[in-house]
Amino acid sequence: MIEFSEVTKRYPGGHEALANVSLTIAQGELVFLTGHSGAGKSTLLKLMAAIERPTSGQIIVNGQSLGRMKRAALPYFRRNIGLIFQDHKLLYDRSVFDNVLLPLHIQGLTGPDAAKRARAALDKVGLLGRERARPITLSGGEQQRLCIARAIVSRPALMLADEPTANLDDAYAREIMDTFLAFHQVGVTLVISTHDQNLIRRYGGRTLTLANGHLTEGAAESPAGRDAALLTP
Repeated sequence: MIEFSEVTKRYPGGHEALANVSLTIAQGELVFLTGHSGAGKSTLLKLMAAIERPTSGQIIVNGQSLGRMKRAALPYFRRNIGLIFQDHKLLYDRSVFDNVLLPLHIQGLTGPDAAKRARAALDKVGLLGRERARPITLSGGEQQRLCIARAIVSRPALMLADEPTANLDDAYAREIMDTFLAFHQVGVTLVISTHDQNLIRRYGGRTLTLANGHLTEGAAESPAGRDAALLTP
């Protein structure tokens, strides 16, 4: 489903965020990205979503070469991806409910069915009672949960999450991960960046470790045993 071949990402000014990274993530895998701050985890996720383009190397997601993808095709490519990033990218001029509804409207789903799915997603993250609020009035943890609701409402085949539980207390973090696991158990591919080693041990999956832009652990592991790692907490 996701294949990186000798991928390097170098930003203007010469900073090399990733260097010669090669990896394969199979459809339906649960993968945790770990490593020190600045190791390249966020960059790796953004490359998977075609938010960033590689300086060199090849990235293939769902059979599509991202380096060759035209800009006009990117919104269609991302329709089947749930994105959760630390900068949130919420629409502060719209309500909590409308923020979650937006991905469904982009896909052409409107009316009662869309509203029902949006409320179900908000309920899963404990925000159903705040659906009329504006995101600016939410706490940091609530904004994070709103991003998660927006990511899961379209029932994507691939979910990319950058530190999704970083601003949540232990109880909500566990609830969110249980929600992710429920999606994973019906075939959703999950790639989650986290510093939380307890979370990784609790939920299993495969671990990819980055250090200074280099993949140091996990790339050669076979996904064949991933089902054995689906551990309930």
